[in-house]
Amino acid sequence: MTNIKKTPRWLAMVTLDRVIGQEAYSNLQLNNTITHHQLSEVDRRLLTNIVYGTLQHKLTLDYRLAPFLKNKKLANWVHVLLLEAAYQLDYLQRVPDFAVVNETVEIAKVHGNPGIRKLVTAVLHNYLRHPRRDLSDIKDPLLRLSVSSSVPRWLVEQLTTDYGMEQTRAILTSINEPAHLSLRVNYAKGSLKKVVDQLANDGVRVHCSPLALAGLVVDSGKVISSSAFKNGLVTIQDESAQLAVDSMKLADDFKVLDACAAPGGKTAQIAEQLGRGKVVALDLHANKVRLIQKNATRLGVSDQVEAMALDARKVGKKFADEEFDAILVDAPCSGIGLLRKKPEIRYAKTAADSQYLHQIQLAILNAVATKVKKGGIITYSTCTLLKTENELTVREFLSSNPQFAELTTKTTKCIKDGRDARSLTILPSDYDTDGFFIATIKRLS
Repeated sequence: MTNIKKTPRWLAMVTLDRVIGQEAYSNLQLNNTITHHQLSEVDRRLLTNIVYGTLQHKLTLDYRLAPFLKNKKLANWVHVLLLEAAYQLDYLQRVPDFAVVNETVEIAKVHGNPGIRKLVTAVLHNYLRHPRRDLSDIKDPLLRLSVSSSVPRWLVEQLTTDYGMEQTRAILTSINEPAHLSLRVNYAKGSLKKVVDQLANDGVRVHCSPLALAGLVVDSGKVISSSAFKNGLVTIQDESAQLAVDSMKLADDFKVLDACAAPGGKTAQIAEQLGRGKVVALDLHANKVRLIQKNATRLGVSDQVEAMALDARKVGKKFADEEFDAILVDAPCSGIGLLRKKPEIRYAKTAADSQYLHQIQLAILNAVATKVKKGGIITYSTCTLLKTENELTVREFLSSNPQFAELTTKTTKCIKDGRDARSLTILPSDYDTDGFFIATIKRLS
């Protein structure tokens, strides 16, 4: 008989318990679980599906389970176990109901006690016998959208304020769709054809990104174990995130500051373009600085990268005024654009977090402002959708720094060139990528 503690459902329960109960990152926790257990490809896919699917639909599942729990106070792992069972029953059509219920009850018995087993059995049997709660019973339209999309109400309200109801619905639909894996070709080590051919030899099938010049979208295959990845021909980076550096229009001999650099994907992207130049990459933490250096070495651009531990708000203590030709501020943000890949973010962040991050973003921009040369560009980017951290941050910076002006952000593939705004906002619903924001700010004097 299979050891219950090695099954995908048990491992999903352990993973989700840490993500939901201890605020671990889903991608890191899931990767750690997969790394430490020898799973078949089928089991790995089931584990991944259960973890991400349960997180993506958590508020919907809680709403459906509520009548059968009757406000019982549950241990976090029991709550998680019921959530993942409900997810499988409602969303995984090819998985038999009896298989879900039997194994879930067995997990409850082994991990808990007879009382918990009895509770889980009763809840799941009742869940199967009764129709699901009708979301149309929720009269408040914003609350109904919150529950149906499994996004906290404050975030639904903010997105509706920022983008309107129609666009918000499109965003919330898209973030619960499966994420695809995208890569960036490392031109420092090979041409597009060479990289695509090597990936094909490694069993990885890709197609070119419609957004990013060096972007590839993975159709099938294991990238991490490929020789193309191990030898630094490609790196994993979302298509929309690649546009920040793409928009910078760097010269070969530039000295560039990457003010918030870890894990170093954009640092390496900058370095690829600097044959005679250098990029100085900053991060608060020494362990993340080592990660930047490691990535630069794998990608063969370490000679162009100088990484150091420094708070970007304190650059005045280290660098002279007008020392850099260009600066990238890929600012700390709420990460709301990443909900497809990191669904737990929606439950961890609050409106107060966004306001706090807005102040940090302003402080970083103000600190680096004098470090760019006259005529030089500061590129400001985030992976959030919230205008408090995007347009409002740029607007406040410009209002207090009249020596700067915003230019229209342009990309090589002319993404959204017909837009009215100078900044570039990529919504998850636009191209099925992460959400991203880029503003181009020029120093005039």
